Amino acid sequence: MKKISIAAASLAVAALCTAGPALARDQIQIAGSSTVLPYAQIVAEDFGKSYSKYPTPVVESGGSSAGLKQFCQGLGENTIDIADASRPIKDKEIKACSEAGVKNIMQVRFGYDGIVFASTADGPDLALEPKDLYLALAEQVPVDGKMVKNPNKTWKDVNADLPDWKIAAYIPGEKHGTREVFEEKVLAKGCEASGGMKALEESGMDEDAVEDACIKVRKDGAAVDIDGDYTETLARLQSNPEGIGVFGLSFYENNTDKLKVATMSGVTPSVPTIASGEYPVSRPLFFYVKKDHMDVIPGLKEYVEYFVSDKMIGPDGPLAEYGLVPLPEDEAEALREEVKEGKILSM
Repeated sequence: MKKISIAAASLAVAALCTAGPALARDQIQIAGSSTVLPYAQIVAEDFGKSYSKYPTPVVESGGSSAGLKQFCQGLGENTIDIADASRPIKDKEIKACSEAGVKNIMQVRFGYDGIVFASTADGPDLALEPKDLYLALAEQVPVDGKMVKNPNKTWKDVNADLPDWKIAAYIPGEKHGTREVFEEKVLAKGCEASGGMKALEESGMDEDAVEDACIKVRKDGAAVDIDGDYTETLARLQSNPEGIGVFGLSFYENNTDKLKVATMSGVTPSVPTIASGEYPVSRPLFFYVKKDHMDVIPGLKEYVEYFVSDKMIGPDGPLAEYGLVPLPEDEAEALREEVKEGKILSM
């Protein structure tokens, strides 16, 4: 039955994509994470030069969640082929894909990136802890063992060693995969370190409610959601030099003339500290491929194989030069084998 369903899906894609007097679409369509965007653009441009018989793939941003939502709309020429993501696909997204006929999904984890906190280049040296960011940005914080509406107005209110700036943090909007990593590895950790988690548990909340309360961000203007890409965050900092912004490591490393990065838990973010696991706020990067499009959209198979080649994602490749933390060699070789075999996620 499984073989029949896969064959049927492939025929359905073929029928959709070949309808009309000529092939309706011969250009690979990609959308998703703003963090993955520059890497995908580098590969797409290089692929276009190396494979002149195929048009250069179209790469668009919009955020991980938005890209996966597009990806899960179904099969065929009017749907994208690849979704870029700075987080793993969720079970509910896999379910939505399956219900729309997207049952054969290839997951490609191609490297790592860090989330960094930065001010303008002429700002002070900042040494941050997850606790500082939680106490600055959470909707409620612990005071004398009880949760209260966040009273902190300046960074100095949070930590006497931080500047006497009005709290203004430009953080990823909720549609971005970076936001989820920020919540998990910064806000939740800070909630625990500050005693907030204990206070919430003692108030009688269940585990899920405690987790939700820990990552709930204040809505009084101190935390500003950025729904665009990192260039928008940079523009906000340039308008408010006393602000702090959240960026991907690669964006920071390509804008060191404009930004000064903070340490996190005493560690400066860099490719070596992320590769070693020393820097605490890092994450893997992904893209997801519709396997049923692989033999239908011209060049898609070649593009995916080209993306994971050592030439692209290896330590001496252009993605590492831009800021990607490469996979260890054994992981990279295993990934290439999985791509060659067309390995799909379990539903």
